[in-house]
Amino acid sequence: MSSHPMLEITGLHVVFGGLHALSDLDFTVDEGEIVAVIGPNGAGKTTFFNVISGMVKPAEGEIFFEGRSLLGLDPNKITARGIARTFQNVRLFANMTVLENVMVSQHCRTRQRMLDALFQTRRFRAEEEQVRARGKEVLSFFGTRLTGYRYDQPASVLSYANRRRLEIARAMATSPKLILLDEPVAGMNPVESAELTQLIGKLRDEMGYTIVLIEHDMSVVQNISDRVVVLDHGEAIARGTYTEVSANPQVIEAYLGQTADRN
Repeated sequence: MSSHPMLEITGLHVVFGGLHALSDLDFTVDEGEIVAVIGPNGAGKTTFFNVISGMVKPAEGEIFFEGRSLLGLDPNKITARGIARTFQNVRLFANMTVLENVMVSQHCRTRQRMLDALFQTRRFRAEEEQVRARGKEVLSFFGTRLTGYRYDQPASVLSYANRRRLEIARAMATSPKLILLDEPVAGMNPVESAELTQLIGKLRDEMGYTIVLIEHDMSVVQNISDRVVVLDHGEAIARGTYTEVSANPQVIEAYLGQTADRN
């Protein structure tokens, strides 16, 4: 394990039309950790993921992944470096099959050229078979929920919980080292939520992924996080274990303040 953090972010500022979405944010993740990012709505959590994955350019700050800067890289280049993400709203190719969804996500790792695809060359067919095999290997992690007859089902017919699983499978298929999960259990019932929480733990313990997750469900955060970082109005107001941050007066005020605003 490296002596440096896998992901190291310093002095991150993001400004939208004069509004500071993130302010002077420092953040680190070590290899093998599960770190949760929590905070009230509008705290800057999704913006934070968008910056890491290259979808938003910061006004200031640095982002190092395995010691190399990510600034200025397009999202596909960041994926190729080894960072994959899921989204708050499931983004699948609804009319593609389960297996096709996982195959297409491997594009950043393939060497296929247009002419190879056009003329279905031997090289193209061999690589396509490797992509298919890799897709089945990834889906096998999810057991019968995404394998067997489900390979050929369109993503649109899957249950909501299984669409969430498929989105995680697509992230895994890019061969990442770090996975960013944006509210992975949002919209799930307690049983589905508990199952997916267990699955996230296995992603780290059995598959070796490092994970950063944004989550509103505190039972998920409590059960699987090594560390928790709390954002409010774009700033980190607390860091530590779940027990430490949940007892922090600033954190309690941030959440209670939001509750009061809604009433």
